[in-house]
Amino acid sequence: MTVTPHPDEARPGDGLVKAGGIVFIVGAVATLATMAPLFLGTDPFPSYAWAVCMLMGVGFAISAAGVLRSAAAQRRAARASQAA
Repeated sequence: MTVTPHPDEARPGDGLVKAGGIVFIVGAVATLATMAPLFLGTDPFPSYAWAVCMLMGVGFAISAAGVLRSAAAQRRAARASQAA
């Protein structure tokens, strides 16, 4: 007997993917804001603003962890259904 989750039911890793997407978007906006002075000819932002741009990579890593967690949960469910 196979149990399929409902489409609106949260699965393992979903929260990590959503959180990673939000962190990535914050980093992308920070990157755009930090790069704008270089094109506009104004004074560049201080180095801590450039550090906020690293959130893009952090968000990507968080989302990747969520995808891996989801894949592991699906693999466990597939093994459990084969064993039964």
